[in-house]
Amino acid sequence: MKEWWVHVGLICIPLVAVYLHIPPPHLSPALQKWHSAGEVFHFRGREIFYRDSSGALGSSDVIILLHGFPTSSFDWNKIWEPLTQRFHRVIALDFLGFGFSDKPRPHKYSIFEQASVVEALAAHLGLSHQRVNVMSHDYGDTVALELLYRSDQNRTGHLTFNSLCLSNGGLFPETHYPRLLQRLLKDSSFLAPVLTRLTNYMLFQKGIGDVFGPYTQPTDAEFWDMWTGLRHNDGNLVLDSILQYINQRLKHRERWVGALTSTFVPLHMIYGPLDPVNPHPQFIRLYQKLVQRSTITILDEHISHYPQLEDPTGFLNAYFNFIHSF
Repeated sequence: MKEWWVHVGLICIPLVAVYLHIPPPHLSPALQKWHSAGEVFHFRGREIFYRDSSGALGSSDVIILLHGFPTSSFDWNKIWEPLTQRFHRVIALDFLGFGFSDKPRPHKYSIFEQASVVEALAAHLGLSHQRVNVMSHDYGDTVALELLYRSDQNRTGHLTFNSLCLSNGGLFPETHYPRLLQRLLKDSSFLAPVLTRLTNYMLFQKGIGDVFGPYTQPTDAEFWDMWTGLRHNDGNLVLDSILQYINQRLKHRERWVGALTSTFVPLHMIYGPLDPVNPHPQFIRLYQKLVQRSTITILDEHISHYPQLEDPTGFLNAYFNFIHSF
């Protein structure tokens, strides 16, 4: 009789093989509605998903929203309608490799390329010569800093800022604590292809849940929508490539932190203090020390890494107070 582990192996191998080819989940009605309201444009042969909603009459103000890792523009869904009541145009995109945008592999994803995607979208929408307000979160904060650097250096095709509002991004490598899986994926070329294929809903839910506050956890439907956005176009298979942004933050710290500390663009930080990735008080103390021209809103103590989803009312109040202050 064969050893028991041989029988287990014979059972597990086909099961794993089936799992590795599981199709992505179907879109929920909420995600389907978001997708249907959007469009695509082409950037260097790749399709980039975006939404562009017309809003307040009598206003010419435009806001561009830059989402975080590993999610998508759908992160802004809870504050979308209130923003359309204040701004003439509200625009959000899925970065290359995220959400409903193309997710090429192999591909060397970079913050520089994502900034160029945003500039290309602005040109596509006829905004190259208009001042725009930028709101960003997490990964989007670093893309915003590269855009800010280009703007202040007056680079060709740059975005012209009217204001910048950041939220819970790892701006400073010295106060940024990525999760274990993120560290493994960004640094382990051998394990990464295996880990990306073995990433499943339960692991994803645990990882995302850990960066929400205990009283502000997503619903099951919201977790599932985040997972669906990630799995769309096999997005789980490019996580290791995208996560090189953590190493890029360290390499280009002087460029991006320098842009933040030297700009005269109106700045605001909305911060959820329970964030384990950018912990309180280390992160906010360093921000206050280095970015003295910025105003800051620290939300309630139970708000964590996704403030726009955990406390949309508090987030919006903080943002509107900022935008009306200049």
